Amino acid sequence: MNIWPPFLGAGIHVEHISKDYRSARVSLKHGLSNRNIVGVHFGGSLFAMTDPFFMLCFSKNLGDDYIVWDQAAKIEFLKPGKGKVVAEFSINQAQIDDLVSLASSGEKVLQDFIVEVKDGVGDVVARITKTLYVRKKPNLS
Repeated sequence: MNIWPPFLGAGIHVEHISKDYRSARVSLKHGLSNRNIVGVHFGGSLFAMTDPFFMLCFSKNLGDDYIVWDQAAKIEFLKPGKGKVVAEFSINQAQIDDLVSLASSGEKVLQDFIVEVKDGVGDVVARITKTLYVRKKPNLS
């Protein structure tokens, strides 16, 4: 993922994705390619660093019997970001089980997940809410 052009061009670095796809850590260094007009992190780069990870984690954990998409997103800018910022994603078995249960009827499920982007001292720079669309694939047999 680190050579994917949207990440590479923005300076986004995937530091870790667990083998079970239940956690990920992504960072963004402050540089010329991701500064806004007032010299802090460009909001689009902060948003981009969080874009695919909840979808990826749940997709891998729910398996091929489910459709998982990002349906919506919202970002709140809480503090100007400078220096290296980090987003840590984590999902657990209870969340997976909840989505399986909610999607068992075959109806779509819209579920919100929140990740915070933090600076080097742990202050929250931005809070991103991702709404996932989850649906069990129809049984065609």
